Amino acid sequence: MEKIRMTTPLVEMDGDEMTRILWQMIKDELLLPFIDLKTEYYDLGLVEREKTKDKVTFDSAEATKKYGVAVKCATITPNRQRVEEYNLSEMWKSPNGTIRAVLDGTVFRAPILIDSIKPAVRNWKKPITIARHAYGDIYKATEYRVPAEGKAELVFTDKDGNESFRETVYDFECAGVLQGSYNKDSSIRSFAHSCFQYALNTKQDLWFSTKDTISKQYDQTFKLIFQEIYESDYADKFKEAGIEYFYTLIDDAVARVIRSEGGFIWACKNYDGDVMSDMVSTAFGSLAMMTSVLVSPDGKFEYEAAHGTVTRHYYRYLKGEETSTNPMATIYAWSGALRKRGELDGLCDLVDFADKLETACIQTLNDGVMTKDLVGLVEDKSSVRAVNSRDFIVAIRERLERALA
Repeated sequence: MEKIRMTTPLVEMDGDEMTRILWQMIKDELLLPFIDLKTEYYDLGLVEREKTKDKVTFDSAEATKKYGVAVKCATITPNRQRVEEYNLSEMWKSPNGTIRAVLDGTVFRAPILIDSIKPAVRNWKKPITIARHAYGDIYKATEYRVPAEGKAELVFTDKDGNESFRETVYDFECAGVLQGSYNKDSSIRSFAHSCFQYALNTKQDLWFSTKDTISKQYDQTFKLIFQEIYESDYADKFKEAGIEYFYTLIDDAVARVIRSEGGFIWACKNYDGDVMSDMVSTAFGSLAMMTSVLVSPDGKFEYEAAHGTVTRHYYRYLKGEETSTNPMATIYAWSGALRKRGELDGLCDLVDFADKLETACIQTLNDGVMTKDLVGLVEDKSSVRAVNSRDFIVAIRERLERALA
């Protein structure tokens, strides 16, 4: 068959360890035989990040701003042990964090559902998408281990050197701990715009939750900015699309989510989103079945898997042992990026290919062919068989070829 043509490249960000191996398998078996694939390639593997002093990460983010759509493989965020293992000159920052900062983007994560794996929450029937504001909060907080009795104060000095605010945080009568976190209106506004636009794009209701009854400045600022932007820019568009935006307290939101059928976007501040995305992915089945897309407020998209580089499987792979690593989220990163590229460029064949690739994946799993991590989640194990990663991808290709024929 004639290969499907592309007009504008995707930004391709390669990664590390087992996901890097899967990345090439997916391209060889599921993409290159069917698409005249055009990408601008960046190697974000840790070796190349060390070689370029992490410049390659910034270059890939700038390329995403230029071309509008990127697809990223999982990458290592080095800790002290990785610095020694890879002989790094420094502990390079998370590529995801760098790319988020350059794009000013919001991360949306949603589970992939199949018939044979039922969510732990039995009334969940549709995916729940977590939108995480990946900026500020405790991740950028200033912390201090208070050694003894003393007074902690919160002080703000304006750019002219004038002290405009001073308040006692606590008079410590003994040792303790102190933390100061921050956020900024511009980042919260970008977060809000990304959430409202993504809800319109996917035609899903948008929920937003904080604890403004307790945090009367920090959390209330999020609530007020969201409400202001919704009323000024999106209320009419939401009504026209037949979707809803509403705000509620985080504890009420948790109760509502558990009782719901799913099928909505749940927007959370940074820490809340970090915790709730893991809760949702686990309750739906597996982090290996969780998609992730970074969306900027000006409409740039970067697709990736929500999981890491599967280090344990990679070490087994290096020994020549067979591995059964789940490639689903990585395949969906490619299909998501190809679909968005096709939508932006008006390429119906590319959009159709992405749809059929995902359908072939779901058909393979529903036929009982799956990697070992999923077998344990299936209630009727007599109807499934575990295969290695390559055989799983080949099984998807067989179904994809039938669909394209």
